[in-house]
Amino acid sequence: MKKNIALVAGGYSGEYVISVQSAVTIENNLDSTKYNVYKIIITKESWSHTRADGEVIEVDKNDFTLTINGKKIIFDAVFIGIHGTPGEDGRLQGYFEMLGIPFTSCGMVTSALTFNKSYCNKVVDALKVVNVSKSVHIFRHQPYNTAEILQQLRLPVFVKPAEGGSSIGMSKVKTAEELQPAIDKAFKEDTQILIEEFIKGRELTMGLFRANNAITVLPITEVVSNKEFFDYEAKYTPGVSNEITPAPITDDIARQVQEISTVIYNKLNCKGIVRVDFIYEESAGKLYFLEINTMPGQSENSLVPQQVRAAGKTLTEFYGLLLEESLK
Repeated sequence: MKKNIALVAGGYSGEYVISVQSAVTIENNLDSTKYNVYKIIITKESWSHTRADGEVIEVDKNDFTLTINGKKIIFDAVFIGIHGTPGEDGRLQGYFEMLGIPFTSCGMVTSALTFNKSYCNKVVDALKVVNVSKSVHIFRHQPYNTAEILQQLRLPVFVKPAEGGSSIGMSKVKTAEELQPAIDKAFKEDTQILIEEFIKGRELTMGLFRANNAITVLPITEVVSNKEFFDYEAKYTPGVSNEITPAPITDDIARQVQEISTVIYNKLNCKGIVRVDFIYEESAGKLYFLEINTMPGQSENSLVPQQVRAAGKTLTEFYGLLLEESLK
C-alpha cells in the first residue's frame, strides 16, 4: 500500500522561491509507485494543498491532515523542503514531534541550534575537532560599539544575519567605514548578527546522511565564485560560480572533511541530509568550519543533487532512502 507523504515548501523568509524550486525537484523524483505525494505550501497566510484541478484545500493544523472529497488524508511522513523559517529553525520540527508525525530533517533542538550560526559555531568549537573563525555576536536590541568589535577582530570580516540562509543580507567588510552600513543591511534581515573574520582559502562543502544504520558521505564539492564571495547571485545564477564535484583536493584533505563532518553530524544529533561547509586555508594547512546546513537546497543545480549524481545515485533512490529512514 502506498504511503501518504506531505511535501512541505514555501516558508516565511526570503528563501521562499528557493524552497519552491527545491520542492519541484523533490516531487519530480519521489517514486510515485511507492508514495502519494501532496505538496503543501506554507505561508504566514495559509497552509494549503492545490489539487490538479486548481481546488485549494487548507490543512487542518490540529492534526496536520487534509480532507479531500470527504476523505481525511493522514500522512505517514513529512518531507520538509522549506529553507529558512519555519522549516529549518525547529519550529515545524517541534510541531511534527508533538503530533508524532515522522519527518525527514533534523529534530527541533538540532535544527534550532544549527540555524543560529553563532550558537552553532560555539558548540562546534567546543568539540575541538576543527578550527572556527573568531567572531562577535550582536543583537538589535542591545548596544554595541563598532570600534570595540574591530579591536576584537581583524579585517576583512563577514557580516551576516545569525539566522538566515542563501547569503541574504551578507556583506564582506574590508574597511572600518564599511562596518556600520553592513550591520544595518544585516539587521534588515534578522535581529541577530554574526561578524566573523574572513579566512582566505578554498571553499569545500559536503553532504552526508544516515540511512540503514550507517552514515553515507557524498563526494566533496569545491565552490569557486567569480564574485567577492559565494553570495545569493553566485549561488543561484548559472555561470557566476564554478562548482567542481568531486573537488580537486588531496586524499588527506578529503579524509579530514569526511571525518570532521561525520563527528559533527553525530555530536549534533543530526538526521536526514545535511551539508557541512568549510574553508581550507592553504597557506596554513588548516581546515575551518563555516556552517552546517540542515536543509540544503534541492533544486536541480543545487550542490547536494550534484553530489548525489556524482556518487552514482539517482535522486529517486536518494529521496527514497531519506523517507524510509524517517519512517523507522
